[in-house]
This record gives sequence, structure tokens and C-alpha cells, in this order.
Amino acid sequence: MKLRKIKGNILLLAASIIWGLAFVMQSDAADKITPFTLNATRALLASLALLPVILFMKKNKGKTKEEIKLSEKRVWLAGIECGVLLYIAVNLQQYGIALYPADAAVSARSGFITALYVIIVPLLGIFGGKKIKFLGWLGVALAVVGMYFLCFAGPVSGGYFADIVMLLCALAFSLQILCINHYGDTVDGIKLSAIEFLSCGTLSLISAFIFEEPSVDMLYAALPCILYLAFLSSGIGYTFQIIGQQLSGNPSVSSIIMSLESVFAAIGGVVIMKKTLSVWEMIGCTVMFAATIIAQIPDMDFKNKV
Repeated sequence: MKLRKIKGNILLLAASIIWGLAFVMQSDAADKITPFTLNATRALLASLALLPVILFMKKNKGKTKEEIKLSEKRVWLAGIECGVLLYIAVNLQQYGIALYPADAAVSARSGFITALYVIIVPLLGIFGGKKIKFLGWLGVALAVVGMYFLCFAGPVSGGYFADIVMLLCALAFSLQILCINHYGDTVDGIKLSAIEFLSCGTLSLISAFIFEEPSVDMLYAALPCILYLAFLSSGIGYTFQIIGQQLSGNPSVSSIIMSLESVFAAIGGVVIMKKTLSVWEMIGCTVMFAATIIAQIPDMDFKNKV
């Protein structure tokens, strides 16, 4: 049992590393390709990449034709709903990244602000009748303090309009997470992901032709970033998440491991893009990461650790 959980946690850690470095790729792509065009290409390729996985993991054995029909209808409904929210989230994210000035620690700021979904999700849960315990409120308070240090306290970095866009992105991702949680285990996770990417990619493609001017040169210039985001960040990362959570069996611990993507985003920005974090930004990142951990402690089951 312990070995099973260790394997799951390793896969979740791998997913968080992949997603963290994706912020570096998105930052690099921002100078080469427009947001809608990037996300259309990324999402459609990711959806295509998941097709072999769906065929390999087909789970219709033992089901009647009527059950299969109802299951397919539900997964398509779930995928479209989640895909619309993902479309809003990823395009706000890419637009926000593109708005940051060249001297900003883009990967760190965008990664940590996006990670606020672990704070926003329980806050939104209040409207569903769920109560937040003391440590949950402490996490929210620390997140606000961390945001202040990260975005407003330092004389070098200051605040950017892009920070507000990234906050809206975090809100959109929170709604997308709640949407997936709403359907839970009633739909096939990988099918849901494929349809979600297909919906997101289709909406992004339509938006690209309306608001942008997609070109082959644009796609060629950002090809390495597109391939990473499509096949590694979306395809492999999501698959690792599903298998990792199944092996780990503890959603609270899993979410904490996955929230480390913000740490790897900051590390990636420093190591790969040679960005320098100010003292205020490092303090802000540290406090915000602590907030994401503390906010999830009330949901942990300390009586059943094995």
C-alpha cells in the first residue's frame, strides 16, 4: 500500500514540475504567438493526443447500450461545460502573461497568482453551504499578505494590470475545478479531458480568427512551446495527475503536491529565463505558497495516514 502511494506521489510531483515549467514556455511563447492562436493549437493537439489513451483504457465492458449512451451524453455535457471555463481561464492566463513588461519575473508572478485557486475554491464553496475552518481563513489572510509583497510592496516590481488579469484567471480556474468536482467519478476522466480540450480549442480557434490574424510563421516561431504545452503540459501532465491521484488515494495530499507547480514556475523562470526575483517577490512567493498549504490542512485526515 505504501509503495502504491509513493508511486502516485511521484507521478503527481512529475505533473507539478511539467506544469510549473509550462509557465516558462508560455512566457517565451507570448513574444511569438497571440494568445487565442496558441491555446487553440495547444488544446486541439492535446485532445488528439489523448485519443490513443481513451482507446487503450476503454471501459464499456459489462454495460448495456442504454448505459453507454447515457454515459457518453453525460461526459460530453461535462466536457463542454468544463471546456468553456478552461477556454476563459487559459486565455486570460496567456493574455496576462503577454501583458507583463520584459523586466518582470513573469513565471514566478503568474505561477503563484494562478495557484490562488487553492484559496478561491474553498471560498466559493461557501455559496454551496460549506464552512471554512480557522486554518482555512488563515490561508486566505496569508494569501492576501503574499499578494501584497509579490505585487505591490517592492519598489522594483510594483503592481501590474497583468496581476489583475492573472487573478481573474485564478478565479476562472477555480470555477473549472469546481465544475470537474461537480461531475466527480460519474464520468470517465480521460474522456472528460479530451472533450474539455476539444471544446477549449474550438472556442479558441474561433476567437483567433475573429480577434487575431493566425499565420504559419507564427506557429513555426512558437513550435517548441506549442509542442511542450500540448503534449507534455496538457496530455502527459493530465494523465500523470489522473493515475497519480488513483494511486495516492488522498485528494488533499494530491492537491498539495500539485500546487508545487507554482514553486517550479518560479524556479524555471530563474534557471531557464535568467529572471531575478527581488527580496519582496521571494517573500511574497514564500508566503503565498505557505497559504496554499495551510488552507488545505483542515481537509486532511490525520487519523488515517496509511
